[in-house]
Amino acid sequence: MKVYTKKGDLGKTSILGENDIDKDDLRINAYGTVDELNSFVGQLSCFIDDRILLGELRDIQNVLFCVGSELASTPDVFQKLNLDSVGVEEIDYLEKSIDRQTNELPVLQSFVLPGGSLSNATAHIARTVCRRAERKCVTLSKVIEIRPEIITYLNRLSDYFFTVARTMTVLTNSEEIEWKPKNR
Repeated sequence: MKVYTKKGDLGKTSILGENDIDKDDLRINAYGTVDELNSFVGQLSCFIDDRILLGELRDIQNVLFCVGSELASTPDVFQKLNLDSVGVEEIDYLEKSIDRQTNELPVLQSFVLPGGSLSNATAHIARTVCRRAERKCVTLSKVIEIRPEIITYLNRLSDYFFTVARTMTVLTNSEEIEWKPKNR
């Protein structure tokens, strides 16, 4: 199977169940941003030695692939794919991990800036791309029906990446960079 099809050379693409969609369509933007997020999660995992966190990131990548598949399919075709849909179980999984990590972290005293270590900065990039994916899905939901669990999952996932960034600061013995606003 060839990697290139030349079908997109004129700015059109297809999703499962629908053809000739503009490449800048809201649906394409939404699942493309989820795909971008998945790539950053893969990059973040390269910095992780912690077995539990690495397992969580792999689980998240698999869920994100399902989310992307759902966004890149018409509902009838997605149902035929027989893939799991993101739901309450995946959201609860994130919340439990956030709570576990938070209990092991120093109390947050102020807003923090991304950085201090490459893994912290990468987790913050994943957080911000996740927020963008969430916004794209919210925009898309105004045009087509999007299951609310997708938006809730992305919202919680960005909180997860914030927590992972803080965890990476601890695991790498880095300094958490506090925001120091300039007072007038």
